[in-house]
Amino acid sequence: MSTTIQYTVDADGIAILTLDVPGRSMNVLTPELVADLKSYIEKLAGDQAVKGAVITSAKSAFMAGADLKDLVTAYDRGLTVEESYQFGQTLSQVFRQLETCGKPIAAAINGIALGGGLELCLACHYRVLADDRKAKIGLPEVTIGLLPGGGGTQRLPRLIGIREALPLMLEGRQLTPDKALKLGVVHELAPLEQLVERARCWLLEEGDPEAPWDKKGFRVPGGAGAMHPKSIETFMIGTSLLAGNAFHNYPAPKAIMSAVYEGTITPFDTGLQIEGKYFAQLMSGVVARNMMRTLFVNKGEADKLARRPDGVEKSAVRKLGILGAGMMGAGVAYVSARAGIEVVLLDTDIESAEKGKAYSQALLEKAISRGKSTQDKADALLRMIRPTTDYADLEGCDLVIEAVFESREIKAEVTAKTEAVIPATAIFASNTSTLPITGLAEASERPEKFIGIHFFSPVDKMPLVEIIVGEKTSDEAIARSLDYVQQLRKTPIVVNDSRGFYTSRCFMTFCNEGMTMVAEGISPALIENVAKMTSMPVGPLAVIDEVTIELAYKISKQAEVDLGEAFQPISGLDIVKKMVDELDRKGKRYGKGFYEYPEGGPKRLWPGLAEHYPLVAEQPSIDEVKNRLLIIQALETARCYEEGVLTHPAEADLGSIFGWGFPPWTGGTLSFIDTMGIGQFISECDRMAEVYGPRFEVSDWLRARAEKGETFHPID
Repeated sequence: MSTTIQYTVDADGIAILTLDVPGRSMNVLTPELVADLKSYIEKLAGDQAVKGAVITSAKSAFMAGADLKDLVTAYDRGLTVEESYQFGQTLSQVFRQLETCGKPIAAAINGIALGGGLELCLACHYRVLADDRKAKIGLPEVTIGLLPGGGGTQRLPRLIGIREALPLMLEGRQLTPDKALKLGVVHELAPLEQLVERARCWLLEEGDPEAPWDKKGFRVPGGAGAMHPKSIETFMIGTSLLAGNAFHNYPAPKAIMSAVYEGTITPFDTGLQIEGKYFAQLMSGVVARNMMRTLFVNKGEADKLARRPDGVEKSAVRKLGILGAGMMGAGVAYVSARAGIEVVLLDTDIESAEKGKAYSQALLEKAISRGKSTQDKADALLRMIRPTTDYADLEGCDLVIEAVFESREIKAEVTAKTEAVIPATAIFASNTSTLPITGLAEASERPEKFIGIHFFSPVDKMPLVEIIVGEKTSDEAIARSLDYVQQLRKTPIVVNDSRGFYTSRCFMTFCNEGMTMVAEGISPALIENVAKMTSMPVGPLAVIDEVTIELAYKISKQAEVDLGEAFQPISGLDIVKKMVDELDRKGKRYGKGFYEYPEGGPKRLWPGLAEHYPLVAEQPSIDEVKNRLLIIQALETARCYEEGVLTHPAEADLGSIFGWGFPPWTGGTLSFIDTMGIGQFISECDRMAEVYGPRFEVSDWLRARAEKGETFHPID
């Protein structure tokens, strides 16, 4: 008896297969579901009373795809390419069996159908999709280091053409119902309550049991093969873009291109085997393991608040106070109002507060112009934000977030004024990016309710929020802060207090290493381009310009005041001082930094750097620059883990990728060390410490882990 599929046959001889994987909020392709599907395919194929079948779902979505919690362990289990191939072929053959069973099959897609879920639909002869804004279909496997292994690379190009299909798979793009219909991925849209009936009508009125590619004389729409000019143009452009964007760090896009190219010039069943071989190479590789573990499994757990303390009642922020209406405060106001939270946006003068609200208005106007919002929705959101200069307006706030200048005195002043009016139950959070929370909490009358909530700029786009726990921060404050982040639909990590916490501290090593290399006479263009070749979003010089070189200088001076004799200057401090004090090049905000920012033109590296920091005759290799940039970030992460700033490797990986853009192919900073091998990592650090200085020195703690063979992520 099936536990995952409900099977019925109506009076017209139409079988209804309703997917319903027990214990899951969304259907996934578990081994049990695949086995049950195979069994029912054989049953309906052998039953002469069955004229055709509709496949639908009992859940609010159709199917999410493969069970990635199982796939993510493949590499660590030592699954070979051959074993991975057999695994993938099991599913591919079941879908092919469905497609060729001799009975017409229609998919009634009642919501989200992604990955293997869409591949199941593509193996059906007719597809009806819910005409609902929540319904999305797509093949996003590339975003986790895989390719569609259930026939997607073969069916989609044969259905809509190579030129249209490749971008969907290479970018992992999801389609809305209207776009899916326009492209021809689905045949029909229907209201949710009519889906199954529309599918039944097609089965009874037309019911063609043969896929287009199984018909005699079929040709791929738009052409395929080495001799077709449009096909060759698509692959030439695609290959060039892959090399330019991914720099061969990501094997999945190349595998997708190869599977489509080779598969579409062969018979369909041969194409499925080709796809299977490329899928097996990816599934048994470390990049897919890294990306699945961090970007799907660990992110999913963080989004569900895996680190939330037990025993604290679930909460919701209804009224939020924001102190400071600058770019950060304005961004927090926007995402909070978007989540339905009443926002009081406070600044020293009403003009500044109104300007902060205007930031939301500008974002909404852009969304309206792109058809992503309406004027009514925009007006409703703007009504949620109240600019003010009066602290009395903070009365009744559940949470207050301070986003003023990085000055202890100013922060202490606004803390006192706020606590005088907010309820005793309210949480007070600082959005500081570097100042220790424990020290800031000294200005509070209730340090147990004082916490750090660190957003990243631009707030509306950056998915991560760093929760920082001070020495006296209570579990209640942690839990309620996490609940607020979940309201915003952002991904939280929880870290312990430290100067720079986790993300700012490690991110600055990237910037510092870039600046140090400039001071050594290494070509700025080489530094910036190699950083992008590693798949960092931008180079270290560009990003320090964005946050401003001046800010790095101020942070250093504050640390020197706070730490006294214990202060250790960063290796790039001299160049920071020179850029700010002597050259007056403080960063992008001031119109000049390591880059020039001409009006109406793209930014460009400042040629004058060479006058102050002449290039050395012998420049380092690309690999050397790459290793310096990546290893220093990973090493600082290991130090954070050793010191207890980080308490879980998943938090480290998520924070590095979503906080400052560490390359996703690595899985994050600690996954990078595990992938490289902790012994090899230490050897490289030792070599670099001799050549470049003590910032690369490794602690006895890390050496002890290497001797014990301890990875950061345990291998079950």
